[in-house]
Amino acid sequence: MKNLPKGSKKLLNAWAFYDWANSVYSLVISSAIFPIFYGALTILKDSEGNIIDDKVPFLGFDLNNDTVISYVTAAAFLVVSGLSPFLSGIADYVGNKKNFLKFFCYLGALSCIGLFWFNLEFLWFGLLCYFLALIGFWSSLVFYNSYLPDIAFPEQQDKISAKGFSLGYIGSVILLVLCLLMILKYELFGFEDEGLPTRLSFVLTGVWWIGFSQYTYYYLPKGTKKAKLTKNVMFNGFKELRKIWNSLNHNLQLKRYLGAFFVYSMAVQTIMLIATYFGIKELDWGEQDSTTGLIVSILLIQLVAVLGATLTSRIAAKIGNIKTLIFINIIWALICVYAYFITTPNQFYVAAASVGLVMGGIQSLSRSTYSKMLPENAIDTASYFSFYDVSEKIGIVIGMMIHGAVANYTGSSRNSILFLIIFFIGGIILLIRVPRIRS
Repeated sequence: MKNLPKGSKKLLNAWAFYDWANSVYSLVISSAIFPIFYGALTILKDSEGNIIDDKVPFLGFDLNNDTVISYVTAAAFLVVSGLSPFLSGIADYVGNKKNFLKFFCYLGALSCIGLFWFNLEFLWFGLLCYFLALIGFWSSLVFYNSYLPDIAFPEQQDKISAKGFSLGYIGSVILLVLCLLMILKYELFGFEDEGLPTRLSFVLTGVWWIGFSQYTYYYLPKGTKKAKLTKNVMFNGFKELRKIWNSLNHNLQLKRYLGAFFVYSMAVQTIMLIATYFGIKELDWGEQDSTTGLIVSILLIQLVAVLGATLTSRIAAKIGNIKTLIFINIIWALICVYAYFITTPNQFYVAAASVGLVMGGIQSLSRSTYSKMLPENAIDTASYFSFYDVSEKIGIVIGMMIHGAVANYTGSSRNSILFLIIFFIGGIILLIRVPRIRS
């Protein structure tokens, strides 16, 4: 079909609709049902709910189940952080980025479907699917985000970006609720137990992702630029990152802020990724259904995060961004201390609500603070944000590796949560050192 003009309402809505398609991965696979399924599969408990064995055979070693999933997650993010500069360079210069978007979408979605066959006998296959799904999701976002300036005028970008976020939240919650009903009310759907409907949730996630993305692909242009895929194009992203790194020597404020962000974000992202696994392993759910409780906690985090982002922006307007970030880091450290001692579902709900409140705030404020510190004469802000994203992902790699190592050495995720306090304290100290005036 003929390409729709830039700024077209139909084109903008089609772009935003990809959020509806792909956000189910974040909720079903990354946060909710897969972590619960993985825990049920890899943890052996007695009749009273006490853990008998949580070791998993992996690459010739018997490792703590938290350690295995942490290392696989870290490896996937390491690949993504290495791929991102390549992909951003390609997205900027090659005119067929829709094909790249499709490739990573299909890689992620088909890998989600592959999780249907996840079991201990073929653990490597299940972990490979989890690994590839993560890479597919995050790599597709590089091309998806790069479309925004191509299809929307500057005055339209904030609004349509927010619409995409809203569609993603609504779509992912709808599928999660449907999956939850199918799992908890399995008798009504003709299933013998929770196992099959849980596995079918992974299939539905992949089908949802592929199916709804077709609307986006139908209207998105193939690409706006047409350049050959040369060596210079492929490595352009790395050249841009090196240029940004060198420019930090002339901007002390931005340099110190990035150092602080790298340290505290490492802890924030790690907690967000391991929260469900922690709830599975470390809590005494008693007669309560742990699946329902954990998913309620995840939904609570998401809902409160919206409120947290709003409150944080208002506080920052009164006392300043850096002071607000210091305050939020202090709260994060206190949450870690509290989490170390929690044992009951109600305590976990309190922790989840607290995490949601500061999670939305620290993510939104960190990015806006970074944006405000960019050089006033900066032309290529996309390169600065690419540097920001790669820094965040490398931090995730380090955080997940540390979590996995501590959990494996001590035999408990609880100890690794406490260990993360060090990063929040480090972040506070580094934020204090950020100069108010750019140097």
